[in-house]
Amino acid sequence: MSSILDKLFAAVPYEQLWQWGLTFCKNLVVAAIVYFIGRYLIKLIIKLFTKMLEKSKVDATLYTFLNSIINVVCWFVLIIIIVGILGIETSSFIALFASAGVAIGMALSGTLQNFAGGVMILLFRPFKVGDFIEAQGYAGIVKEIQIFNTIIRTGDAQIILIPNGTLSSGTMKNSSKELYRRVDLEFQFEYGADYNEVKAAIMDILKSHPQVIQGPVEDSPIVAEPWIGLLNLGESGVTVVTRSWCKGADYWAVYFNLNETVYQMLKERGFMFPFNRVDVNILNNK
Repeated sequence: MSSILDKLFAAVPYEQLWQWGLTFCKNLVVAAIVYFIGRYLIKLIIKLFTKMLEKSKVDATLYTFLNSIINVVCWFVLIIIIVGILGIETSSFIALFASAGVAIGMALSGTLQNFAGGVMILLFRPFKVGDFIEAQGYAGIVKEIQIFNTIIRTGDAQIILIPNGTLSSGTMKNSSKELYRRVDLEFQFEYGADYNEVKAAIMDILKSHPQVIQGPVEDSPIVAEPWIGLLNLGESGVTVVTRSWCKGADYWAVYFNLNETVYQMLKERGFMFPFNRVDVNILNNK
């Protein structure tokens, strides 16, 4: 029995085991050093990236998510480096993570699209919280911009969630982007009325309205003084169009107030409003 054990111990490559142990310990020490240095560098990168985003005034929600992504990527790279230092084959790990990433990406394709759309919205800021927008058949004030959805509140106090993927890639109207808005109104009156009198009466209202801008402004070259023109000659009457400017926050107040004031003025001055009518002529053939 002792002879058999002696042969087994004699067959053990002690020198190779010793060399392997020394190499593994040396790699382990190097891996530990790389780990601590890498952890310090990751913290430094995250700190510098956060300062850069804060200086660029990027939304806090966006740089929180970007920091998380960069943190995960940096730690993944560090783990791959440490595994390589320890002498473990890294290609299998990379292939495994790549396969898992493809599977997760296919399963969450819609969610990832909304995530990417949210990042684009927060980065390029086509609108912000408090803006009045129209998109995907809905109109309302932006209440919150989340990473996957944008929440708007409609005029009748309904909460609508619009996916950021479709919002960032579709057509969107932002009525709050500019400081000023143009108020376009149309009024009709019957044939036979004096157009110059109607025009002068409406212009007096526009000129005297406290919220209507009366001329060009320096910070917006497109803003002009109130204007009135004859739009068309319809079947029942004449249509007049007015164009005036006001601040964006005053748009709806000016819109409804001008409609009401012009209506009352035309009515008080005896101008008749047209309506569709049919004249029937009865012929007596007797």
